[in-house]
Amino acid sequence: MSDITKQSLTELVENIENKKLSSTDVTKAFIDRSEKSEKLNAYITNDFTSALDKAKKFDQKPNFDLKLPGIPMAVKDLFCTKNIKTTAGSKILNNFIPTYESTVTENIWNEGAILLGKLNCDEFAMGSSNETSFFGNVQSPIDKNLVPGGSSGGSASAVAGQLTPVTIGTDTGGSIRQPASFTGIVGLKPTYGSCSRYGIVAFASSLDQAGPMAQNVKDCALLHEVISSYDPKDSTSIDFKRKHYSKELTNNIKGKKIGIPKEYRVDGMPKEIEDLWQKGIQYIKDCGAETIDISLPNTSYALPTYYIVAPAEASSNLARYDGVKYGFRAKGENLIDMYERTRSEGFGAEVQRRIMIGTYVLSSGYYDAYYLKAQKVRKLIKNDFDEAYKKVDAILTPSTPSSAFKIGEKTNDPVSMYLNDIFTVPVNLAGLPGISIPAGHDSKGYPLGLQIIGKAFDEQNILNIAYAMEEKINFKNKITDWWIK
Repeated sequence: MSDITKQSLTELVENIENKKLSSTDVTKAFIDRSEKSEKLNAYITNDFTSALDKAKKFDQKPNFDLKLPGIPMAVKDLFCTKNIKTTAGSKILNNFIPTYESTVTENIWNEGAILLGKLNCDEFAMGSSNETSFFGNVQSPIDKNLVPGGSSGGSASAVAGQLTPVTIGTDTGGSIRQPASFTGIVGLKPTYGSCSRYGIVAFASSLDQAGPMAQNVKDCALLHEVISSYDPKDSTSIDFKRKHYSKELTNNIKGKKIGIPKEYRVDGMPKEIEDLWQKGIQYIKDCGAETIDISLPNTSYALPTYYIVAPAEASSNLARYDGVKYGFRAKGENLIDMYERTRSEGFGAEVQRRIMIGTYVLSSGYYDAYYLKAQKVRKLIKNDFDEAYKKVDAILTPSTPSSAFKIGEKTNDPVSMYLNDIFTVPVNLAGLPGISIPAGHDSKGYPLGLQIIGKAFDEQNILNIAYAMEEKINFKNKITDWWIK
């Protein structure tokens, strides 16, 4: 039996079902590796003792009809987990213990999975590098000097470093796909409304979406099958017939038409990214699909639109953290002073920046000039995709404009940091599904990803295209285990 932590999710499920491995064996292996990973700073909270107890109970009375039978996994610390601390990477929620479970994690536990712990993330999911977390930055298992991306950086680092077989993240403007690209794993941002937002600490309500992160496309498809469900507790959840994504996965994409948008060739994009894109186009053709040049004319407005809409919604969502109902509370001379001190001390600099921007664009006299106009442009961006999908079945782009950058390199330049999301935010604004797959390395050996964007609720199609490309690419991640104790 090969090293347990190197096995894919589907291999682990098969080996547990065939009794070649027990849930206890698998859980112990991931706990042992996780305990050696302190340098990565991927975990905020672990639940290792309880995980082992649950694994032993599963082995005593196994149920192989479940999709994740006795599989241990860690999840992003943005998902509320009943009776287990949920911080959203923030001081203001440092001691928050929910009395309820998010729908997405509940779906996972109902299929037999076991919680290992909660993974680090940018504070309230606001960031592209995992450097805004109150609990310190996560390091990449690729290189100790690199960021793992954000906001799901802890999730990406944990999957790439084999601390968990799979995980879930959240994607508001690229927070699954960008860290997936930076760490050489697969990350799927589902269609808005596909996965319930109930029990996820909110950042921007019209953009946030939970999604799977995994070592390969098949694992991603299986986990998406588990987490995607209609939820009456979430008013934005959409009731449609979900597919058996992993069972219907195929590498036959002959005859598919894949759009190549000219607007994604941005000024200053490294030649390595352009070369990767060209290789991706060739992979598509080798798989029997056809590529078609398309135009998404309003792409250049996506980033400024996002950085009006997202902070506006954040300022509204984060108004609830006032030191009264729950979470951190600072001492004040009176009620107003307590509010001000709580929010000043409880929120980090990036969260404060976005709250201020959001409050400004929603304020009297500026609402029409900024927020309302941004919503109109958002509609134009969605219309671009709708028009393109009259001619193509999916769209292929780079996932990010560069490989992972160094820790501290962009912390003092917010605009440069925001530009990391240039290829991912249009997908969120349009509510579409997008998947990032590892597709190569740059000259330093750092991973680079390609993004496949699909029609609304057409996850099966982009999973199939990704699956076909994955076979052609045959990507091998370069994990050195520099961080092992």
